[in-house]
Amino acid sequence: MKYSFDKPIKGKIGTEKYKVAISWRNGVLYADEPTSSGGKDTAPDPFTLLLSALASCTLSTLRMYIDRKEWEIPEIFIELNMFQETLPTFTSTIERNISFSANIDDAQRESLLKIANKCPVSKILENKVEIKTTI
Repeated sequence: MKYSFDKPIKGKIGTEKYKVAISWRNGVLYADEPTSSGGKDTAPDPFTLLLSALASCTLSTLRMYIDRKEWEIPEIFIELNMFQETLPTFTSTIERNISFSANIDDAQRESLLKIANKCPVSKILENKVEIKTTI
C-alpha cells in the first residue's frame, strides 16, 4: 500500500471548545464549530473544510485543463452546498455550480463538466470510502 502523503495529516484539540489544530506538511490550519454547536466559529467547520477540498480540487483541475487547451477563460467560479437525507437511507448530496468569466460554447461546457467530475476529490467522494480507525 502506498500512502498519498509522505507525512500524515495530524490533528489536536485541547480544552478550548471546539478549536482543532490540523498540521499538514507546510504548517497548521484550524477548524472550529459554529456557535450554534458550542464552538466560537473562529475557523471553518468540518463540513466547510470538506466542501473546500472539493472546490479547490475542482478549480485546480479545470485550470490545468483550460490552460492545456489554451482557452481564454481568465476566471473560474464555484459554489457548493450540501444537504443530507436520512430516509430511506442516509444520503448526502453535494451541489456544485461552476461558472466562468468568459463565454463558453456547448462543446467546451460538455468537456469542462466531464473534467470537473474527474477531479481526484470528486472521485473519492463518489466512490466507496473505507475509514479504518484504531485507538
